[in-house]
Amino acid sequence: MAGVRRRSKRRKPVAEINVVPYIDVMLVLLVIFMITAPMLTQGVDVELPNANAAPMENNESDVLIASVDKDGNYFIDLGGEQNSVTLDELKIQVKKVLSQNPRLPVLVRGDTNVSYGQVVGLMVALQGAGAPNVGLVTEPE
Repeated sequence: MAGVRRRSKRRKPVAEINVVPYIDVMLVLLVIFMITAPMLTQGVDVELPNANAAPMENNESDVLIASVDKDGNYFIDLGGEQNSVTLDELKIQVKKVLSQNPRLPVLVRGDTNVSYGQVVGLMVALQGAGAPNVGLVTEPE
């Protein structure tokens, strides 16, 4: 029996991938992103560049303009006629106009001396009334 070789069982290759190390790496990355994401949203003092913006080529009658003056009074321009309104009245009127013409562009005009919070409040009210996009009107340089 010296000449008889024993056949050893051949091991078949395993075609499975061990994903446990990948899960560990993904969990570590998730923790890193959860920690760093709030730090990225904090404000940074920057000096914004000056740029000449090209004017929109629309008729004034094809645009809904909401304005806020330096005293914090709100106005709505409907067909060239400006009416002084409260913020709640403005939302109601904008909702009515946008229900008839949902693609009507909505623009905000804010006085230079009005607080940023009032302009943002006006923009939030306009979006709450159904305006998907709200643009800002500026004076050319």
